[in-house]
Amino acid sequence: MITTLGSNRWILPKGWPIRGHTPGETAQQEAWEEAGVRGDLHDACIGIFTYSKAGMTCVAMVHPLKVKTLKQTYPEAGQRRRKWFGRKKAAAAVREADLAQLLLQFDPKALRL
Repeated sequence: MITTLGSNRWILPKGWPIRGHTPGETAQQEAWEEAGVRGDLHDACIGIFTYSKAGMTCVAMVHPLKVKTLKQTYPEAGQRRRKWFGRKKAAAAVREADLAQLLLQFDPKALRL
């Protein structure tokens, strides 16, 4: 999990679509930029959640990534905090109820990551 830039709330890495990339590839890129994570992508979306940004309601697709490396130097290092959480603590840490449900229900073993 990472903190948002403005309010320091806990959230998953996410971003705007990138032209020429699938949503999963975009999620993989955002995980690198925002959290310094590299790994193997599970390209299927496991769910969506909504959040507010700049007065808009946004929809984010969640794509699991099996972490292979975690770097100390990455594009947004120093701008965010990152922390590993178990499912229950992650769900309790986020404000978005639909994201909390996704986190509670996530089972990486079922995806064979």
